[in-house]
Amino acid sequence: MDNKTVDRRVRKTKQQLRQGLAELLKEKSVKDITVREIADFIDINRGTFYLHYKDVYHMMEQIENEIFEEFNAIVDAHSPSELKQTTFPIIVDIFTYLAENSSMCTVLLGKNGDISFVDRLKTAVKEKCLYDWIQLYNTKNSQNFEYFYSFIISGYLGLFQTWLESGMKETPEEMAALAQRLIVNGVKGLK
Repeated sequence: MDNKTVDRRVRKTKQQLRQGLAELLKEKSVKDITVREIADFIDINRGTFYLHYKDVYHMMEQIENEIFEEFNAIVDAHSPSELKQTTFPIIVDIFTYLAENSSMCTVLLGKNGDISFVDRLKTAVKEKCLYDWIQLYNTKNSQNFEYFYSFIISGYLGLFQTWLESGMKETPEEMAALAQRLIVNGVKGLK
């Protein structure tokens, strides 16, 4: 058996585990989910689970880390000079990522999600974007801009959650256009 076959099997098993966890998280908190429950849900033995993860918390941590890395890659792919022209491409990329990973993103941002993960994402965006946005909008009042930033990030999270929970009827491009219109109108409120 070659490495490509093994890698494919590992990816498939991890995807099944991830999907199983996402389904269980729709009903209960991660603290209430057991390895046996995940294994039974996706019809594997517990030993297979332990080949990949130490426990459910380790699995959740690994999934969150992967999502966090992928999210950072999206943010890093867009330069401040590009974002100065328009935020539309990055917003489309984020909504596209959410659509492609909707089962896990829905539960991570939902009632059984991990608030520390959401806070970690907020902090990452703030660290990468806040200074650039202050320069972009040439604001002298950094405290007001902090409030604006909090408003925008909370608004985005609300848009993400509502879009995912409502079945993603709109395309990522439609949602990005909506988000951008909301941001532009919010910026006018700063002046």
